[in-house]
Amino acid sequence: MRPHQDDHEEQEKRQDELAGMDLHQGIAFPRDMSPPGEDGYRTPNANDYERERERERSEMAREEHSSSSEKITPPAAGRLNWTTLDKTLEKLHWRERVRHYTWTFFTMTMATGGIANVIYAVPFRFRGLTAIGVIFFLFNIVLFIINVVMISLRFYTFPETFRASYMHPSERLFIPAAVVSFGTILINISQYGIAKTGPWLNHAMFVLFWFDAALAVLASSGIYLLMWSTKSFTVESMTPIWIFPAYPLLIIGPHAAQLAKTLPQADALNVIVGGFTLQGIGFLVAFMIYASFIYRLMTQKLPAAASRPGMFVSVGPCGFTVAAVLGMADALARNVDPGFMGDGPLASMVARVVANWAGLWLWGLALWFLFVSAGAHWSCARQDGGFPFSMTFYSFVFPNTALVTATFAVGKAFRSRGIQVVGCVMTGCVIAAWFVVFGLMLRAVAQKQILWPQKGEDKDEGGFKAPEPLERRHTLRKLVSNASRRSRSAGND
Repeated sequence: MRPHQDDHEEQEKRQDELAGMDLHQGIAFPRDMSPPGEDGYRTPNANDYERERERERSEMAREEHSSSSEKITPPAAGRLNWTTLDKTLEKLHWRERVRHYTWTFFTMTMATGGIANVIYAVPFRFRGLTAIGVIFFLFNIVLFIINVVMISLRFYTFPETFRASYMHPSERLFIPAAVVSFGTILINISQYGIAKTGPWLNHAMFVLFWFDAALAVLASSGIYLLMWSTKSFTVESMTPIWIFPAYPLLIIGPHAAQLAKTLPQADALNVIVGGFTLQGIGFLVAFMIYASFIYRLMTQKLPAAASRPGMFVSVGPCGFTVAAVLGMADALARNVDPGFMGDGPLASMVARVVANWAGLWLWGLALWFLFVSAGAHWSCARQDGGFPFSMTFYSFVFPNTALVTATFAVGKAFRSRGIQVVGCVMTGCVIAAWFVVFGLMLRAVAQKQILWPQKGEDKDEGGFKAPEPLERRHTLRKLVSNASRRSRSAGND
């Protein structure tokens, strides 16, 4: 009776799985993956994700049961159990590790450039402080070159990963990190380089500013359009990382504020107007996504522990906007002609007053998001072992550098020494955080927590299956072949 009972249970389980599936051209697949317009299409919900997790757990349980019988059997077509295979394979060729060098590594250069930006903004200077900022700036250029070389090697060696990186539901969100890193380097050049060189660099940065502005618009709108065209999203799956594609626009304003200090009057005014426009677009896009994030917290509680570092991304939009608006308002007073908007001096004074008080609001909102994000990690800190490292840990650094520069800008606008001292304390905190995260990243590479199959942002997720690593496929086939040969030999004996 037992075999019949097992068959009956298997049939009931299969019927439960098909309850969340639709048939399309004879193939069953989840309803949330149905093309819009097909019969049975609906927006995915939390039950869909629960069914998917339950199926994955069932598959893992069956595979572990089969492995315990000391028989090596080939996996299903196109599917590998990486959890079991990791126990067999302890090393990967460097080429296979390069396969997993994802766009998220550009968050490292974002954070490093952000540290150089913060050091430049410190109001209380001492001998050697500028040199420290230059060291971070130059080191960031080295890291950026390494990132470009490594991800180019990934796409050259494994061409299929280029398209996969744009289609992956998580990795594509970090593609704009490359643009943000480039923009951060331009800001650092304007800060540390122009004063030490001739006017040629000033003219070059003026051209690069508009190039970066165009690149930011294309990257931001392009990634959002790609997201909305290829997948349906639920509020349950929402994280602040959805704000990330707006980040290229959010650093245009701070760059405009810095560059306008050294440009001729006409060029400076154009840069201020362009920077204010793009900064407003980026902040308003992020502000609309804020609403979804708050709704998600109200209805679904805090994100999973591994996703909580991304909550600090919500600090960045307000912080960058405060630093940008206050900086551009200050630069406007030096670059308007008497006839600007009828009365140039009056227009610049009104702009500065509005910017100061509006900036105070946004600075407070950034602090609120900082407190919420930090508080959300309290329960994680009390857990044994915490949670594994991921490149999103740099969210502890880069968004908070925006808040630090905003704090310095508010302290300058209101002539508050106390606020500036608070900004200096925060500067020490973000620099310490950078060293901790950078050290954890190096340890994670050594311990195979990143640059390893199914360990990074290119892992299988949300119905997306990463292409199989070639070396692991060959090794698995060799294991299966050897096992088959041994079984035949034992049968002949």
